[in-house]
Amino acid sequence: MAERSFSKEVALLKLGQGDTFHGEGILAVAKALLQSGVAYVGGYQGAPISHLMDVFTDGRDILDELGVHVEICASEAAAAAMLGASINYPIRGAATWKSTVGTNVASDALSNLASAGVTGGTLIVIGEDYGEGASIIQERSHAFAMKSQIWLLDPRPDLPTIVKCVEKGFELSEASETPVMLELRIRACHVHGSFAAKDNVAPARSRLNPIADPNFDYDRICLPPSTYVQEQKKITKRWPAAVDFIRDHELNEIFDGPENDIGIITQGGMYNAVIRALQQLGLADAVGTSRIPIYVLNCTYPLVPDEVAGFCAEKRTVLVVEEGQPAFLEQAINALLRQADIQTGVVGKGVLPVAGEYTGEVMVHGLARFVEGAVPKGIELAPVGAVVAAIEAAKSRAAELLGEAVPARPPGFCVGCPERPVFSAMKIVERDLGEMHVSSDIGCHTFSTLPPFNIGNTVLGYGLGLASSTGIAPAMSKRVVSIMGDGGFWHNGRPAASPTACSTATTAC
Repeated sequence: MAERSFSKEVALLKLGQGDTFHGEGILAVAKALLQSGVAYVGGYQGAPISHLMDVFTDGRDILDELGVHVEICASEAAAAAMLGASINYPIRGAATWKSTVGTNVASDALSNLASAGVTGGTLIVIGEDYGEGASIIQERSHAFAMKSQIWLLDPRPDLPTIVKCVEKGFELSEASETPVMLELRIRACHVHGSFAAKDNVAPARSRLNPIADPNFDYDRICLPPSTYVQEQKKITKRWPAAVDFIRDHELNEIFDGPENDIGIITQGGMYNAVIRALQQLGLADAVGTSRIPIYVLNCTYPLVPDEVAGFCAEKRTVLVVEEGQPAFLEQAINALLRQADIQTGVVGKGVLPVAGEYTGEVMVHGLARFVEGAVPKGIELAPVGAVVAAIEAAKSRAAELLGEAVPARPPGFCVGCPERPVFSAMKIVERDLGEMHVSSDIGCHTFSTLPPFNIGNTVLGYGLGLASSTGIAPAMSKRVVSIMGDGGFWHNGRPAASPTACSTATTAC
């Protein structure tokens, strides 16, 4: 079911060579997939990437003409399993979901996919929902990429860069026989801009031109002894091939600056925040020309050792801008430099927060601390400190005028939502029978945990409300209640709900 209609905007997917695309990031990704000759797309809705499936749903006529198959899947695991089509056959496929929770659901299929390797390029477009506006637990996809050795692209929030990363992502996947993730934060999904369009490419093999004979290759099966060989190929063949491709095709970017005794290394997705903070500190101009050199990692895994060394070699110190924890990039860059006997100092979580979203204010303070500590040649520190002082003065003045903290405004049910009376009824039952343990679930009904209802003791995962009651139910003197929505029921609820769970819990759907 579509969350938003793109019935008018999908006309942009028809643009070809010589045309200029003007629109938002998620539409640009859809257009780049079609320009890359994708044969099939599967996905499960979830912010901030939901609209990609909405675009393809509204643009089915265009996709049908090309022979592109689109599947709205029952779960992220189902979407990831579709990518198995590219293990034995040279057809390109894409999947999309919300990360990291969706990546966790898809982990079984992804581990097998990454171990077996792919023949046709596979691209996984993940919505990296991290930060103050996130609706999930605060984790990063980087750890999963390293765990299963799936390459991770984090494009600069700029439409030509995003489109290039989609197109080159497929090529990188094929060159290294490895699935590739492309992570997009919410601002990248909805950033507006333009790029030079290309013609759409019909896939060589599709329902319009089907594959005649199946291919069987035991080396692609994830059983011993194939798994041992697959692991060795990851290290000896696929990894070096990926590093060479990233370097040769210049997926990462370097923006030079005159104050080159220091530098900044940033995740691609954080570039806009970095350049805006530099502008506010007087260290970059209005069009983004920075006085401090910046190395933009549009591919955050794997790193390219000689690129890192080349950028850092003549610098006294560099700042690594890496949102979230652990500090994977900071640690890896430190190790690469020391192995190359380069003694450039590496600063990261020492001046920037260990965890949490790098908002505009956070970035300004962090960059100011870095510059003041590095004391770079040619940069006066007084104006930098004055900017930070002005921000603090404005905040203090605002607090003084308000007199007290602004009341919190937690999210809640929409007016008229039919879930309101359900939880109202549960509060009435509590008044008569006393409080009960409620195993809650993911979805709008999670708002029941907030005032005025305060209902829901645990949340363990999408569709796991009923399953999560099985451990506590036998130990409770009263029956426990499980809450599960219809989406969660079809996503993960049916297989997770055992007969024991059904007999010990009352389910509210």
